Parts: sequence; C-alpha cells; structure tokens
Amino acid sequence: MSPMQPVTLITGASAGIGAALARVFARHRDALAITARREAQLAALAAEIEAAGHARPHVIAADLGETDGPARLAETLAARGLEPAVVVNNAGFGLLGDAASLDRAQELAIVDLNVRALTDLSLRWIDSLTRHRGGILNVASIAAFLPGPNMAVYHATKAYVLSFSEALHSELAPSGVRVTCLCPGPVRTEFMERAGIPRGYFPRFLACTAERVAREGYDGLVQGKRVVVPGVPNKMVTLLPRLLPRSIVLGMTASRASKMDRRGPRS
Repeated sequence: MSPMQPVTLITGASAGIGAALARVFARHRDALAITARREAQLAALAAEIEAAGHARPHVIAADLGETDGPARLAETLAARGLEPAVVVNNAGFGLLGDAASLDRAQELAIVDLNVRALTDLSLRWIDSLTRHRGGILNVASIAAFLPGPNMAVYHATKAYVLSFSEALHSELAPSGVRVTCLCPGPVRTEFMERAGIPRGYFPRFLACTAERVAREGYDGLVQGKRVVVPGVPNKMVTLLPRLLPRSIVLGMTASRASKMDRRGPRS
C-alpha cells in the first residue's frame, strides 16, 4: 500500500481570505487540497496557482455546513491518497441584524459551520498532524474578543473559535502540532456581501486586505504563535475587554450598531 501524500487542507478557499491563504501556502511549496461549495471557483484558483509555477492543488467541492460534510470530505481525501499535515479552517459566515429578527435556521447554520465543522476538522486528523509535525490555522475575527449586538451569533461563534484554538495550542504543543488562531478585522470580501454588511459599516482604519491577513496568518502558524491579529488598530480593539469593564464594551458596541441602523453606512 502506497503512503498517503501529506497536504495542507484549506476550507472556504473559493474566494477572499481562503483563496489568499491558498496562494500564500502554494508560494511556500505546500501541496494543497482546497475545498468549498463552488467547484468552478476552486478550479479557477487551482489553475491560477499552477500557472504561477506551483503544484496544482487538489480540488474538492464540499458543503461543510451539512451534518456529514466533514466526514464526506475526509472520505474523499482518503480515496485520493491524501492526508492533512496542516488544516486551515477558514470556512464560515455571519449575518447582520438583530438575533431575534434573523432567520433562525440561518443562525443555526452559522453555528454548524463556524463551530461544529471547525471543531470536527480540527480534531479529525490529529494523528496525521502529529506524524507530520504540522499544524492547525483557525480563522476567527476580532469579533471573538467582543460581544456583538447586530451580529450576536457570529461574534459568539468566533469567541468559541478563539477559546478552542488557544486551548488546543496548549494541549497539542507537546506533540509538536502548532495551533494558531487568526483574528482579522474587517476585510472587504464576499463574506461582507453574504452577511449583508454595507460599505462603510466598519471604520476604515480597521480594514486589512485579504492578502495581508493571509501572509500574517501563515507566518504566525510557522512561528508557532497562539493568536495573530493583523494591523495595529485591530490589536488595540482586542485590548478593550482587558482595559474596560465588559458592560462598557457592550455599551460601546451596541451604541455604534444603533447609530449605524439610524444613519446608514458612511460613504
């Protein structure tokens, strides 16, 4: 029986931060397996990476929000003779609006993808990650540090990702597996459109490009960092809960969300 080929598995790779992460890992000569729901976009990204002189990524279309999505992805990888040496959990989404008024099924779908699927994929290949002394890069957000009126479920799921990743960082360190939580601020990608977030909703000084986020996330994983927050302004935001009472932080975020609802986004 031939040995399994180690790969870097990147979820949510069809666009945005996921696609940028695929390009960064490819430039560092990683063999990639990229997955998302949209096969055509994945194939285009794979062709782009190959045209740049790197190994063509393995393309696997999968819906990780489905209950059996992670298991079916694992079966496809095994059938192709692939096993993850690095897992990059980037797939996720959020919705803008009051939790009580949003579609409950969609809010539960956020939990399924952002929490359940990420947890499954983080733990599913521990033996393989240990064998290859690889790692896990979980993409959260600066939202993980703050309560989020107007995106309550999304913020809560990212708080889970941060806490879970930090704990895994400690638990898996003795086995040589690095675990890093990447917490970007606002990035103008398809995520914003799907979430219903208009331009100008977030302060411009917090914005980073997907490319910068991907570079810093990759570097942080290689260096074994526990948490990576791209951009000085975003780092300052993550300090607010440590410097101020949580009730004040909640009041600040709730007040800003309320003002945006009344005035609309800045141009």
